[in-house]
Amino acid sequence: MRITESYAVHAKMKRNQMAIIDEQESITYQDWYERVQRAAQWLQETDHQQKRIAFLLSNGASFLQIFAGAACSGWTAVPLDPRWSHKECVKKLMLSEADLVIIEDRFMKRFEQHSVNIPVLSLSEWKERLSLLTHSPCNKCDTESDPVFYMGFTSGSTGSPKAFIRRQQSWIESFRMTADAFGINHQDHVLILGTLLSSHFLYGAISTLYFGGTVTLLEKFTPVKAKKALETSDITVVFTVPTMTESLLQIDAFKGDSPLLVMSSGADWSISSKEQLVTNFPQVTFFDFYGTSELSFVSYLSSHDFRQKPSSVGRPFSSIQVEVRRTDQSVCQPNETGRIYVKSPMSFSGYLHEEKPPQEWLTVYDMGWLDEDGYLYMSGRENGMIVYGGLNIFPEEIERVLNEQPEVKRSIVVGLPDPYWGEIPVAIIERVQQLKAVRQTVKEKLAAYKVPKKWLVIDHMIETSGGKIARASMKKWAEEQLSCKQ
Repeated sequence: MRITESYAVHAKMKRNQMAIIDEQESITYQDWYERVQRAAQWLQETDHQQKRIAFLLSNGASFLQIFAGAACSGWTAVPLDPRWSHKECVKKLMLSEADLVIIEDRFMKRFEQHSVNIPVLSLSEWKERLSLLTHSPCNKCDTESDPVFYMGFTSGSTGSPKAFIRRQQSWIESFRMTADAFGINHQDHVLILGTLLSSHFLYGAISTLYFGGTVTLLEKFTPVKAKKALETSDITVVFTVPTMTESLLQIDAFKGDSPLLVMSSGADWSISSKEQLVTNFPQVTFFDFYGTSELSFVSYLSSHDFRQKPSSVGRPFSSIQVEVRRTDQSVCQPNETGRIYVKSPMSFSGYLHEEKPPQEWLTVYDMGWLDEDGYLYMSGRENGMIVYGGLNIFPEEIERVLNEQPEVKRSIVVGLPDPYWGEIPVAIIERVQQLKAVRQTVKEKLAAYKVPKKWLVIDHMIETSGGKIARASMKKWAEEQLSCKQ
């Protein structure tokens, strides 16, 4: 089965319903089905061995058309981030071994043809070629029942990019979980706040089209635009991340009488922010879920469960098994911290160029524990753990204390080398005024060895394309700042 197979049904049953609304156009399901078929046909008539298409596009219908067309035709879509430098784009393009690349016209000057030995088309050239096709239905690729359809990039803790790959069945299973756990269906109008380069936002858009709902896309997130969309459209679901939610809360963007479902992903959503949302906006229900690029959905916390388990990342999804293990692989007791392992039908298919397939039980080296009721809690990343004089410190624990303080907008804690202690925790806080008061509160709430030994203030955090704080980049920035002060 393909993630696009429902489009034909939607085109027949709801031909005039809006499928996609972006800042340039509105597309009905009849038009959407035809666009995806045309993109798939063009790819099938393009003879390449790897069957991988890369594209450098901003948020919009064309991004989704190429992605869905690739899935329909049995090709692999490889999205590239316009915020990457030219060097970063070339590096990841080479890693992907793509057969061709489509680039938005305004980005062409940043991407010279001679930089890579790959055919390059501007978006306008690609659209022109599609218009010349004699339309015929896309032939489903029969060579493989579940081909790889999506390649993304994750840097992990090292900062070196790795390409992960996914098969269609993993997303089909995720669609089932979305319907069962969250109740999202064909009647929903879904607002996508962030970049489609983020798996979270891309999945939100593609799953909505699979169900037959309506997707509204912002080319770029701004709180004012998002608030206007929530006020003027019949939005029932919004996909967001904690930083965006915080911005919307500051301008009362969630006011209204109609029920609204907030779908959030990101471990840095503070308890106080969740409390503000559920207390001030009773018509809002939220689901905060834990997952990764490799594991997909793992667990979710509803706004109802939040009242009883405020610091949990929720219960595992119905098809997911979670174990917390010690270093000898034995299973931990309830409330005992260990490494989190996941067994899931939604997991990825591995990393490109790694011969061994993923094991049945996977870990991304997150540490945490399960309580007596089966709710999962996060301590932090094992490979991000700071070893201070032989004592283990999870940066996330310090960050939770920092982010609960009203003076702190955002914070991050990184471990930096120290000749005596081995590593020391260093706190970086965004635009804070009362640093002395913040430091005092941390001293009162944490054990002395967990209190950051260095404190830095930054105007704006360096972010990933998904709107999350870029840990590797922030650690490098902290190293540079402290070296300048020596």
